[in-house]
Amino acid sequence: MNIHVSARTERREPSSVDPAFARDAISGLSQYPKKISPKYFYDEIGSHLFERITLLPEYYPTRTELRILREHGTDIADSIPENAALVEFGAGATTKVRLLLETCEFGAYVPVDISGDFLTEQARILRSDYPQLKVYPVAADFTTAFPLPHEIQNMPKVGFFPGSTIGNFDPTDAEAFLRSARAILGRGAAMIIGVDLEKDEDTLHAAYNDATGVTAEFNLNVLERMNRELGANFDPATFDHHALYNHHLHRIEMHLISRKAHAVRMLGRTFSFGADESIHTESSYKYSVTRFQKLARRAGWIPDRVWTDARDMFSVHALRAG
Repeated sequence: MNIHVSARTERREPSSVDPAFARDAISGLSQYPKKISPKYFYDEIGSHLFERITLLPEYYPTRTELRILREHGTDIADSIPENAALVEFGAGATTKVRLLLETCEFGAYVPVDISGDFLTEQARILRSDYPQLKVYPVAADFTTAFPLPHEIQNMPKVGFFPGSTIGNFDPTDAEAFLRSARAILGRGAAMIIGVDLEKDEDTLHAAYNDATGVTAEFNLNVLERMNRELGANFDPATFDHHALYNHHLHRIEMHLISRKAHAVRMLGRTFSFGADESIHTESSYKYSVTRFQKLARRAGWIPDRVWTDARDMFSVHALRAG
């Protein structure tokens, strides 16, 4: 096979490298098929690109979940203890949490996100708009154990995990995350979680292949992030965004497909790509209400209530720690 080495000059390795990102990137690109965790989409640029995705006409999950939160806000509030600390796993923009703040009496808000700069800015805006609300941002990988702020130690805890981010985990990892969240929140905790539902393939395909190409830009940004932070020399123009529905596994898959055989240098290593070879960047699992509730029970949660939209496109679940 004739391997073309990228014409881009290899970048110098950054003076400061996130060891977890470096380890995961090297491991993922050394496998076959190659992969990278979707959590690395969300640097500051990726976080802003995702907020643009949520406004696209094809992308139904955000507006549908928002509608459920608006229409059922009072019922959701009934599932939440007063003056609880709201812990949002993977906090992005504050649009959804504001709906809970309008209907529920919280003692504190703890946004947790891997993108520290984006998190800090969103916390600043929220403090300005809700001056009576105590906000304690935590920059952490929410998929692993992390300590909660000591200020909320004696408050009842409510987890918030909107956006169907649970679908980015394969079912085994989703169960592990829910079990970890239960341990972090503690006994007597509640959880409000958004879960995307199974639906026709055309709707799913359009949602992940938008006409304006924002999702493609979002997907390709992970290559640019490896360039910026790990000194890689990816040429994003050498890759195409591709999303498809895997019927057998009930999931949308996002890939970056190499247009030609070439090689990339990163952190002193060479990674070879064949023509049409894929980097699997994301899976988004779709559930029935019953299948998700079974998964939650295996993780130690008791399904309490569930709300859906009129077309059964999306669901919001209230869980209680068992």
